[in-house]
Amino acid sequence: MKFTCYILYSENRDRYYVGSTSVDIQDRLRRHNSNHKGFTGGKADWKIVWTEEFNTKEKALSREKQIKK
Repeated sequence: MKFTCYILYSENRDRYYVGSTSVDIQDRLRRHNSNHKGFTGGKADWKIVWTEEFNTKEKALSREKQIKK
């Protein structure tokens, strides 16, 4: 299993979102762009601007935290 740390960008909001997932990144993007409550909900224009793959969940989460700092 692979784990991906990623950064999304919304042009409408001019905001970035940093996350990590074990799900296929395209499937995860579809969920972010669905109509739901939460930070990425409401605007369906999120695009992937960066990804990095890891062998463990811990490493992906560590990288996510590093980027958020």
